[in-house]
Amino acid sequence: MLLIVVGAVVLAIALFVLITYNRLVRMRLACDNSWAQIEVALKLRHDLVPNLVAAVSGYATHERATFERTAEARGAAVAAVGAGPAARGPVEGMLAAGITNLIGVAEAYPELKASENFAALQRDLGSVEERISITRRVYNDTVETFNTAVAVFPQSLVASAFGFGPREFFAAEAEAHVAPAVELGGESR
Repeated sequence: MLLIVVGAVVLAIALFVLITYNRLVRMRLACDNSWAQIEVALKLRHDLVPNLVAAVSGYATHERATFERTAEARGAAVAAVGAGPAARGPVEGMLAAGITNLIGVAEAYPELKASENFAALQRDLGSVEERISITRRVYNDTVETFNTAVAVFPQSLVASAFGFGPREFFAAEAEAHVAPAVELGGESR
């Protein structure tokens, strides 16, 4: 009788460990997938910046410092590709601030704002910024769920035994809390 009880307890513990391990693996993979979605959106932003700089610089040649700061911010953001969320947040925040400054410069040039190419860039940029915002929220929600599962008892025992640790959140810097203002035909987005 004692042997059956001990066997049942061992089986229950083994089942708990197996189920918890598999759940943590699924959650870790969900975090990885969410982060990959952010990286795709950030790459789209990085790809749009040179076109935006070129469009604005054609009209506002005296704003060289703004263009250089934005180009430097883009360079830092591209160099940070592959780094974790904690390293990417500040450089992406600087890039978002640079984009906001470029849009601000463009506001002073009605002929630029009327350009079809610039309007298309603004639409694309607005779409990318919205995508970044959405993917950031999804990623941070996924990380919160994973971090909670890793931290709560008794799952924390399985997590620590198999090397599952908390993930970093992708925090937007103060400059990136407000998406760049993009005007389309007189309407702000």
